[in-house]
Amino acid sequence: MAEYSKMAHGSFISPGSGAYPIFLSFEPDFVQVWNLTAAATPSGTTSVQEMWNSFLLEGDGLVTAYNGGSTNSLITAGAGVPTGITSFRAALALQYQNPIQIATITKASAAVVTTGANHYYSTGDVVVLEGITGMQQISGMSFQITVTGATTFTIPWNTNQSNYTAISGSPVGAVVRKLSYPFLYSPGVSFISAITTGSTTTITTTEAHNFVVGQEVAFRIPPQWGTIQLNSQNNPKVPSSPVYGFVTTVSSATSFIVNIDSSYFTPFNSNVPTSSVPGLSFPQVLGVGDVNTGGVMYSGAAFYPSPVVNGFSTINGPAISGSFVNNTRNGFVIGTNLMTGSSGNSFYWQAYYHDYSNGVPTGAF
Repeated sequence: MAEYSKMAHGSFISPGSGAYPIFLSFEPDFVQVWNLTAAATPSGTTSVQEMWNSFLLEGDGLVTAYNGGSTNSLITAGAGVPTGITSFRAALALQYQNPIQIATITKASAAVVTTGANHYYSTGDVVVLEGITGMQQISGMSFQITVTGATTFTIPWNTNQSNYTAISGSPVGAVVRKLSYPFLYSPGVSFISAITTGSTTTITTTEAHNFVVGQEVAFRIPPQWGTIQLNSQNNPKVPSSPVYGFVTTVSSATSFIVNIDSSYFTPFNSNVPTSSVPGLSFPQVLGVGDVNTGGVMYSGAAFYPSPVVNGFSTINGPAISGSFVNNTRNGFVIGTNLMTGSSGNSFYWQAYYHDYSNGVPTGAF
């Protein structure tokens, strides 16, 4: 009964502590992982092999370790931490990696975040800060980071303002989490960190916006952040239709210009007082293009006449990417039990999805 079963295998070099995601085209129901480096030179209580199947709880794992000899044990998931192995289906929800304690955040532009342990992040990763009392204005916002050290990185936000208080002393609950795959939708929704008004309007985002020239965009800016005039208003020429902006220039991965004259708009204000934080929503920009799948993507040329593809004229003109091309990656996450202290170790894994199951064991655990 294996006609529809799915199988995959691979290897990687461990970054060390923290969970490690493996992306697949399916959600597995059986996973095996081996630390080949540890198996070659076993010492102490090093975990060298772990097995998980869907009969176990998410985050559990059956582990083989060395403790002066081979030992087996069933580990269970920690509180909110995938100690063992966890499968996932990235359909409509963000997937977060393990929380890492935040030690300090400076008042600066860009703000410097220091973690209590090695974060193993890379420049370009997207993270979310949580529980940062004193900087509640950005608690829960996602940022594309620049790594400056093993325990430091910067976020593209100006915290050197009167309504922000520097974070110190590793406060309880202040953590940072990396998003395994931040761009669930393309181009999606981005948070705004700055707006430059004028005859055209320049928007700076906290992470990659993924917009293209000609992209149609809409804004969601709560009044505390100013520049509410960018919010989509009714189009008097087309009843019940909103007025959108169009991207005229993509300056960088996190900056673009729209064709909106904002010379007389209210300035953008990121120095929101903490008294406004309860119920506060973040300023956002999102794509509202006219196609969600396929089509000839617009690249800045004229919309019409229709483009020629493979020698034939197409029915429709170029299309602007909308916000609903969803990322449906699946896979599993290797938890902290195998990964902690394994920096540089070689790992091998196998994952399966079986199309037939003959019962579930009972009373074994």
